[in-house]
Amino acid sequence: MAVKMRLTRLGDKKSPIYRIVVVDSRKARDGEYIDNVGHYNPCAQPAELVLDADKAKDWLAKGVQPTETVKTLLIGQGIIEKSEKLSAPRTKTRKKK
Repeated sequence: MAVKMRLTRLGDKKSPIYRIVVVDSRKARDGEYIDNVGHYNPCAQPAELVLDADKAKDWLAKGVQPTETVKTLLIGQGIIEKSEKLSAPRTKTRKKK
């Protein structure tokens, strides 16, 4: 079973609020989850992030893989260290004509 730490969407149209959850990677985005670690509101000024650091560290120690977005949030909170290794770009390159 591949377990990930990712965002699940809540809120109204054009005003999203996200929960940071630990979930089986085969489940739907807004499906059932194993544990709720915190929440993230990007619409607030400044963006609001509430995170249970102890829970997050515990799940990371158990081998949970965070998604790119959650990894960025965890690095911003100082829960995990930014790796020196550069990751591959997430966008596709355009073919030249």
